[in-house]
Amino acid sequence: MLNIVSLVLGGLLIGIAARFFYPAAIPMGLGHTILLGIGGSLVAGFAASWRDGRPFSEGLSRAGCIASVIGAMLLIFIGRHF
Repeated sequence: MLNIVSLVLGGLLIGIAARFFYPAAIPMGLGHTILLGIGGSLVAGFAASWRDGRPFSEGLSRAGCIASVIGAMLLIFIGRHF
């Protein structure tokens, strides 16, 4: 149960940060913001595992949070332009 709560809260924080740093206004609700943050984390995790050739590792790091926000911003860009 705690894992689901931390997933939702982490997704919300990453989604809010991505929407804040993205240079255009993005009209979306709370649920979409959470899904955006979770998706950004997945994009960053897949990119890191592809680059390193290692499976996902657990834990929280500053670089992982920044990469997750960048991944979420990439999802916003893809969603708006394609």
